[in-house]
Amino acid sequence: MLPYALTIFLGAFLLFQVQPLIGKYILPWFGGGPGVWTTCLLFFQVLLLGGYAYAHGLTRLARSRAQVLVHLGLLALAVIWLPITPADSWKPQGEGNPTLEILLLLGACLGVPYFLLASTGPLMQQWFSRVRPGISPYRLYALSNLGSLLALVSYPFVFEPRLTRRMQAEAWEWSFVAYAVFCGWCAMRLWRAGQKADAPSRDDADEAVPPPGWTQKLLWLLLPACASVLLLATTNKICQDVAVIPFLWVLPLAIYLLSFIISFDSPRWYGRFPFTLALIAALGAMVWALFEGTDARLRTQILIYAAGLFICCMVCHGELYRLKPAPRQLTSFYLMIAAGGALGGVFVALIAPLLFADFYELHWGMWLCAALLTVICIRDREGTPMAQWRWLVCVLMLAVFVGLDFGLAAAVRRQSVLSPGALTWLRMGTWACLALLVLSWIARGKFKSFRAWRGLACVWLALGVAALAVALRLQARDAEDTAIAKWRNFYGILKVCEFHKEDPDAHYLLLQHGRITHGIQFTDPRFSHMPTTYYGSGSGIALGMGALPETARRIGVIGLGTGSMAVFGRPGDYLRIYEINPDVLAVARSHFTYLSNSPAQVDVVLGDARLSLEREPPQEFDLLALDAFNSDAIPVHLLTREAFAVYARHLRTNGVIAVHTSNQYLDLEPVVVNVARHLGFHVAVINFEEDEDDTDEEANWWEYASTWILLTRDQEYLRLPAISQAASPAKTNTHPIPLWTDDFASLFQILN
Repeated sequence: MLPYALTIFLGAFLLFQVQPLIGKYILPWFGGGPGVWTTCLLFFQVLLLGGYAYAHGLTRLARSRAQVLVHLGLLALAVIWLPITPADSWKPQGEGNPTLEILLLLGACLGVPYFLLASTGPLMQQWFSRVRPGISPYRLYALSNLGSLLALVSYPFVFEPRLTRRMQAEAWEWSFVAYAVFCGWCAMRLWRAGQKADAPSRDDADEAVPPPGWTQKLLWLLLPACASVLLLATTNKICQDVAVIPFLWVLPLAIYLLSFIISFDSPRWYGRFPFTLALIAALGAMVWALFEGTDARLRTQILIYAAGLFICCMVCHGELYRLKPAPRQLTSFYLMIAAGGALGGVFVALIAPLLFADFYELHWGMWLCAALLTVICIRDREGTPMAQWRWLVCVLMLAVFVGLDFGLAAAVRRQSVLSPGALTWLRMGTWACLALLVLSWIARGKFKSFRAWRGLACVWLALGVAALAVALRLQARDAEDTAIAKWRNFYGILKVCEFHKEDPDAHYLLLQHGRITHGIQFTDPRFSHMPTTYYGSGSGIALGMGALPETARRIGVIGLGTGSMAVFGRPGDYLRIYEINPDVLAVARSHFTYLSNSPAQVDVVLGDARLSLEREPPQEFDLLALDAFNSDAIPVHLLTREAFAVYARHLRTNGVIAVHTSNQYLDLEPVVVNVARHLGFHVAVINFEEDEDDTDEEANWWEYASTWILLTRDQEYLRLPAISQAASPAKTNTHPIPLWTDDFASLFQILN
């Protein structure tokens, strides 16, 4: 078993080690948003399906020695295919479809090597079964997932902090050559087995197992598809609220693989009864987190979604293992698993953006998990002891009534049809009636004599699935209450919300990207020119703009939002705004008037700001504002040493870089101060705080607390009273982080 174990382990390690590695290469080229990683996962899952299909077809259609020749030939091609690093020619040149460009890039760089790595698990297990018939190969599948998990966990903590991307790629390529040698070792053993390996198996255990029916095969497809949807949806959810960084890619994927390892190692690790109870608790917590949104603490959200993903995946993969076939049908079983994973990836990455105007994939994944478990319980007529069904009914009944109780309270509060006292008496009466019914049922001996526990449990599970659907629909409706328009594309969700329409003086529109505000504007022409949110009169950007010379100014802006920066434009000024998301430009022009009303000349350049600036001649900006870091997923590649060197090339001799670092979850100040000092810039940190002593809570509510960092080589500019009096000492010892570069950048150290 040793050569097969080594080959499977190393193949799985390389299969998942290359995912964050190649992701780090291409994230900066496509804006650094969650959609990049989701598309990468789609590619990996589709090629995994291709590898499993290749293993299935090869072992079914070819004799052992023919398999050896075909596979060794492809391995030689894969070694010739190296290296895997993408060339600069793959950088996007315009506004093309990022999804298609990413898939083509990955195919060209990784195609054949990744395809063969994907086939390793089922192919090597099938070869092992032919050489050593009668020994179960399923533990080798758990070993495969262990190698994958080790690759993912080691990347952000071992490889990323210590090796440059180039060094990581070279190490991966040499390891792939070693993997090819191990494959050759296994191939030699199969070749030596010759005709004996091609003899049909007469294993009694195989003969005793009936062939799977169509419902079982459908579950082979739907269970991994559900787990895949939950994996990608949870990754999207976490990355939207923080950033697209390897640690946050790795966490959901590691949880997903861990559930595979546990489930396929032994049937003793998964019990339907305890995991059904855990699933009820997990889904309840996830629904609560969805309702709370950004009001919940970051670590609480990550904990809830990570635990929920683990429980859901354990249910999917645990039930999948219970439905496994005999070893002779191993490759078809794995092929269906891979097809389910690819189906989930296609749904999240390609279909969901066309069907939904918001990120509702997580809602559907949660509901599907509960629904599949209910279907499996309905099919199970003999596999679960009666005592477990009995206790499951008791717990489910309690859970359903607790849910109904909270639902009743929430509905009454929404409609205000009852006073708090009347609501309390109503709830107490409901629970008293339930208690009397249960006690009378037990007193009459029905508890022991009742035999339809499984049917009753299935009824309660079905009611729970319906209740979950209602709760998820209510949460989705709550999120849409104030929205008057929505857009969804590769870069995320944009939503325009309307407030105080009945009061012309207070009527305003708000732009959200995900759950983060990206600007507001009053609709009344008297107030529509006012700087709002992070651009108020006391903000760092307002003071920085005001300190510039009175002559005509050239201003650069990275991040359009509503176009709020245009309020600072004067006649004769030139504003050049860089925005990666074309929908943001459409929204800024259709629902907001900052751009159209500005007396300055305004040009908007679509595409990634750094790539655009790298291609352009020096723009001679008096001030370049970087306003792309207060959102849910920050573009890390805009904060590296190489990025600031590009910015410096576009400044006048005494020009200013203004960096907006207000962020709910990340402390970006040390990062900016670090790179500024490395490049010889002087720094002024301007924190604008809302006046907590103001007795009027509504005073200037439209001006948000903000932190702007001004960088310049002109010390006289920072000594101006408007700047020096508002500046605060820079934080230098909060996070002892290294200088961020394109090869080294870790957000893990600056999480708040």
